[in-house]
Amino acid sequence: MCEFCTKHGEGKKWYEIMENYSTALLAESSRQAYINGFIPYLHSAGLKIDKLGTFKRKHPLVYRFIRKMGTQKMKKDHFGQVVPIEDAEGIIDLVQSITRIPCLCRKIKTGASNHRYCMLLGIDPTGLISEWPELQYNLETLNSSEAKKLLREFDREGLVHSIWTFKTPFIGAICNCDHDCLAFRFQISSDLLDVMFKSEYIAEIVPAQCVGCRECQKLCQFGAIQYSAVNHKCYVNPLQCYGCGVCRVGCKKEAINLLDKNELPYCSDLW
Repeated sequence: MCEFCTKHGEGKKWYEIMENYSTALLAESSRQAYINGFIPYLHSAGLKIDKLGTFKRKHPLVYRFIRKMGTQKMKKDHFGQVVPIEDAEGIIDLVQSITRIPCLCRKIKTGASNHRYCMLLGIDPTGLISEWPELQYNLETLNSSEAKKLLREFDREGLVHSIWTFKTPFIGAICNCDHDCLAFRFQISSDLLDVMFKSEYIAEIVPAQCVGCRECQKLCQFGAIQYSAVNHKCYVNPLQCYGCGVCRVGCKKEAINLLDKNELPYCSDLW
């Protein structure tokens, strides 16, 4: 199990524990203050990416320490973990309310405010409107069936599902990420900080069923699927796989499975 399951899940998958979505956690004053100030904080983080990248190149040894401290802080305040569609749908059944909202990450990076790829879980977003006026016109309350249908649509688009904390262990959002997300830019593109952690799974391609079409490779956001020109087959690099399962959407031969990493001797200690 991952470190979050050990700390917050009683040895189970921590995001399947009802308490981590509870109104009691949400009501804590420190968490409410954090949520109310979250949008200015995220704007500030988005503006710091280029500066941090420059500092990392000029002072690589010092940046190792900054990265370590920053990652520890994110684990306490606001971090994400990738989940496959099956687990994302299970989370939907645990929460009190679901509100679809525009993605602030994409707003900061691309300027577009109409990409509604995020779902708040149990959080009333009306208090955030003063800091994020676009919310006033783009809120959509979903029931569980509508949310699951939407997640399936995002899955077909190749978006990676991830859960996010607001003062850990409270889980307050499901995001559906791609290269335009700040977390992706911080971690995958720029390697500045660990903010979005791997899932409890790893993908496996069955060689006998793979025809080498490479459709799965096109969908992988993490560069984990590689192609052998000798064998005309695709295979998964377990060190790079995040276990999101999105690659399965592109495989018409159903050659890709998601496996529990804890049951695989070569993966159980990788993360």
